[in-house]
This record gives sequence, structure tokens and C-alpha cells, in this order.
Amino acid sequence: MVTPEAFPRKSIDNAALFPRSFKMVYRGCSSPATDWFSAIHSPGANVADGGWATFPYPMYARWIAEYQKLHPDIEIEYNAVGSGAGIREITAGVYDFGASDGPMDAAELKEYRAKRGMAIMHFPTILGADVPMYNIPGVTTDLKFTPEALAGIFLGKITKWDDPQLTKSNPEAKLPNHEIVVAFRSDGSGTTYIWTDYLAKVSEEWNRDIGYGTSVPWPVGLAGEGTEALPPSSNRLPIRSGTLNLLTRFKASCPTAG
Repeated sequence: MVTPEAFPRKSIDNAALFPRSFKMVYRGCSSPATDWFSAIHSPGANVADGGWATFPYPMYARWIAEYQKLHPDIEIEYNAVGSGAGIREITAGVYDFGASDGPMDAAELKEYRAKRGMAIMHFPTILGADVPMYNIPGVTTDLKFTPEALAGIFLGKITKWDDPQLTKSNPEAKLPNHEIVVAFRSDGSGTTYIWTDYLAKVSEEWNRDIGYGTSVPWPVGLAGEGTEALPPSSNRLPIRSGTLNLLTRFKASCPTAG
């Protein structure tokens, strides 16, 4: 997400492709009326400050590093503070650009325009996925979860690993009679947005009572701050279930649901 709305359409046609996306973010466009970077920085400034989602941070970090090899005079900073905090910071004028797994809603867009005097621009840069993960010592079988079972776990209605809804989908697994401990993000998170949006689509009860967004009133579970915090903190629990983005899942070597 960048500011403002007045970029020519042709300047964002390939915004997802490195290095043009960061070049666009830094330089804005040639028209004085839409040179947003010059408008918010002192003459000669060569730093673009960005932040928000932890989900795409590894990709952005790589893009930034490669771009700065070609343009060492330009400094681009990206702070992985979470989508919720990033939305607040860009609205306050702290950041020039940012990333969020979930788009800003109508109220957030209205607040941004009121405070900054211009509209923010949304465009896609990265395709990613959320995956449910679990940790059950002694269980080596890849488990399968129906949408109904996943919603039941996160609603706190399925509380044991040997619940009939789980054993029916996994007849070859020896699931223990242990409590399921749900782990979730405590900070405003685009990962949370993606996962709760899914739950709202597959469960009428979740959609009615919990909803979706970067922060929701989780019915059950233990909280952890940041994408990177969830796998380690969850692994300290003998039995647990949670969600994380697919890249973090590979880095953490966590089993995920099929």
C-alpha cells in the first residue's frame, strides 16, 4: 500500500515485480501534483520507510537487499510490526508504504483520507497462504481436518484430539485423549485476517459470533505476538493447534493439516 491515489495506472501495472515496485514507492511519479515522496520528505531525502505485515517480510527483505545493490544511494526500511500496527502507523504518517495481508476496511480508509488529505492505494505484491499447524507427540501420521472440524477447534467446541470428528477423518492415526490448546496471534495480524476470513466462510457460527479481521475476540486459546513467535511458543506446549503462514511453517518444520 502506498500514497496517494493519483498514480497513473501504467505506473502500477507491474507493481508486484521487483525492482519496479520499490522504484515506484521511492520515486512516486514525475508529475509534481502526484510526487508524494517529495511532498512528505525534505529535499534530498533518500529514505523510504515502510512496515506492517510480518507475513511477507522475508520476500520484501530480499527485494530491498537486491534493489539497494543497484541503488546504494537509496535506503528502504521495512519494519515487520504486524498489519494492525502498520495500519495505525501509516495513517499517522510514520510510514511511506506498507503491506497488509488483509485490506484496510472502509472506516480505516476514511480515517486515512481525513488525516492525510489523500487516499491510500492498494495493489497486490505477493501471493501467500495460511496453514493450520499442530503438535501431537507420538503422532507421525499427516492428519486431515474438515472445515467443520477446524471451525469446531477454534470455537472451542472440539476440545480433545480423539474427538469423533477428528478420528473419523484420520482412522489410521492413534489420536490421544488430550486437550487441544489453540495458539493465535495477540497483535493485529494479517495472518489472523486470512484465517478468520476462511473460518467465517466455512462456519455460520464463526461468521455470526466472531467475524473476521486483523484482530478478533478468540473464543479459546493462548496468544503469541508476531508470526515468528507462534511456532516456538506453540512447540513448548505438548499438545497444540494454531495457524501460521506457509513460509514460516517450512522454516519451523511444523506439521500442518491436510
